[in-house]
Amino acid sequence: PDYVSKNLATKLDDCFVRREPLGVVLVIGPWNYPLQLLILPMVGAIAAGNCVIIKPSEVSFATECLIADLIPKYLPQDCYTVVRGGSEETKALLQNRFDHIFYTGSQTVARSIVQAASVHLTPVTLELGGKCPCLLYGRLNIVAAAHRLVWSKFFNAGQSCVAPDYVLCSTATRDALIPALKDVLESFYTTEPQKCPDVSRIVSLRHWTRLVELLGKTRGRIVLGGEHDQEDKYIAPTVVVDVAEDDALMG
Repeated sequence: PDYVSKNLATKLDDCFVRREPLGVVLVIGPWNYPLQLLILPMVGAIAAGNCVIIKPSEVSFATECLIADLIPKYLPQDCYTVVRGGSEETKALLQNRFDHIFYTGSQTVARSIVQAASVHLTPVTLELGGKCPCLLYGRLNIVAAAHRLVWSKFFNAGQSCVAPDYVLCSTATRDALIPALKDVLESFYTTEPQKCPDVSRIVSLRHWTRLVELLGKTRGRIVLGGEHDQEDKYIAPTVVVDVAEDDALMG
């Protein structure tokens, strides 16, 4: 064990950290960062002495194939295994007992994972998506705020769990922000963003359809962007104002 410093509450104790592997860890990765958010928890589990089963997302098919090809080449398969497939394969996988489950993805899937894990009282680590607000107030640099919003929101076509979803600000700030966003969008992605190599595409037709339907349902006003192309799975960087709390975009 590694002995550590004491504080007032533990001054009469022997304080140390003893590292013990849990056993077999299941890592289920997402599609938006299919390599990073799968490999990082796997590396942590391996460093702690565990065996690991990894389940890459089938939505990011090319990365799934790459991982399934590389892992057996460099790691012993009796300790580190890749399972491929969709929801049915994941359900079958979760019927087995694990010592820990690490999942990154949606809240809907997380509920089914927690339910399956509860049968064996398996501890679970969840990194989930959700609404991510950005608050603008007081004296601020509008241009700097626009740069930060455009970069953080439209990087990876907004397909990041920490990308800002909506901005809370005064009417005056909003009116100053919109032209600043327009200028920054053009400086980042030109006046023809669909032709810009820095503009990502939506990961699948199913996800593209869901987003376009949300844009069609909103009661807000689209002031920038809004264009979309199904064949290209493209949605232009878009800004919507006057969005109510119960709007489809806020779900």
